[in-house]
Amino acid sequence: MLRISRNLVIDDDDIEISFIRASGPGGQNVNKLSTAAQLRFDTAKIALPEDAAARLVGLAGQRMTKDGVIVIRADRYRTQERNRADALERLAELLKASLVRPIPRRATRPTLGSKKRRLEGKKRRGDIKAGRSGKSFDD
Repeated sequence: MLRISRNLVIDDDDIEISFIRASGPGGQNVNKLSTAAQLRFDTAKIALPEDAAARLVGLAGQRMTKDGVIVIRADRYRTQERNRADALERLAELLKASLVRPIPRRATRPTLGSKKRRLEGKKRRGDIKAGRSGKSFDD
């Protein structure tokens, strides 16, 4: 049982983990041992609120297939156990992040002082640039 939140628990039977060959450096071991973990989880097997499901699609990105299956590949470590734990942890973090509602942005207006400072800075910069030319406007 993988506990995501108080209301969301995933059964171990819903998570499919297989071990594949890891890529990258590793000497002869990389060709002999299958240490990388590939986790597959069908999101249809859990009951997520509609807004959380939409956020999950955005957060998962290319890790989610068209059928709604999340595929996570973990090959950071040299052992199957650590890669398996890493894949499960990353799935849990992804699901936890999808459950968090974003805080809506409140539109604010710049203060009068910040507007004046901005315009003074622009004027000062313009004067510096105007002073670079040898000609003046009076000529």
